[in-house]
Amino acid sequence: MLAQSGRIEEAIPEFKLKRYLGKWYEIARFDHSFERGMTNVTAEYSLRPDGKVRVVNTGWKDGRKKVAEGKARQPDPMREPSHLEVSFFWFFYSDYNILMLDDHYRYALVGSRSPKYLWILAREPYIDDDVRDAMLAEAKKLGYDTSKLIWVDQNVHMER
Repeated sequence: MLAQSGRIEEAIPEFKLKRYLGKWYEIARFDHSFERGMTNVTAEYSLRPDGKVRVVNTGWKDGRKKVAEGKARQPDPMREPSHLEVSFFWFFYSDYNILMLDDHYRYALVGSRSPKYLWILAREPYIDDDVRDAMLAEAKKLGYDTSKLIWVDQNVHMER
């Protein structure tokens, strides 16, 4: 069973941040400058001493490992637990809404309050076709143009 939201501006109502922590593989994403051309992309989330979430995004481009570290916060964990704000640049925060999530926290559809950003994430580097189809259907229902998704290669040889 997958939890689903009704609109782009709404994240799912039931969400446990501690269960979401850990490593996620980027299965697909909308194109944007900060990940353009990257493969083998992952995101790792862990709690910081100040209660915020440490975010470490890693990917490979042109045989080189790229790492970006940021932070995330839940502005209103009681009312909107799955709405987070993420910052990689000083105090500028962007929306990070979990729009769809399976009961076991293995697959997630993540977007923003606008159709500008969209990601499909999974705990493993690949997802089954039925999961992919369900995520694509939900994204379309929410108003996202899924034809713009870039499917991330998670099996590219990486230099060290």
